[in-house]
Amino acid sequence: MAVAIEQRESVGSATGTEGLDPKLALAYTLAEREAHAQGVPLSITSGYRTPAEQQALWEDGVATYGPDNARRWVLPPEESTHVSGDAIDVGPQQGARWLETNGYRWGLCRSFENEYWHFELQTAPGAPCPPMLPDASVR
Repeated sequence: MAVAIEQRESVGSATGTEGLDPKLALAYTLAEREAHAQGVPLSITSGYRTPAEQQALWEDGVATYGPDNARRWVLPPEESTHVSGDAIDVGPQQGARWLETNGYRWGLCRSFENEYWHFELQTAPGAPCPPMLPDASVR
């Protein structure tokens, strides 16, 4: 863990970007710096997840929401963009709102209408974000 922290500090990547696609890690890092410069709190609450971590979340989702509704909130490991390193969840809500408004500048877009916290690299920096999907079940 100390090596990962030293590497992150040497390249200046934001906390929580370990395991992410390098383009997503850079885009988020730049966005977080701008948010903080504007006095907006923003941090990654969940980034890369191992297949085992995602499996546990999937099983919890099925137990909580039932097998038909779980996919609205969580996907199995083989379908999760967190497992592939292509998604981040951010907080607090104020920061997520800021990122939804400004994230396109770095290509970061909110993915789902029902998850204010879930962002992915979905466009070229400065280009408009695509429409959000209602939830993960329609992906």
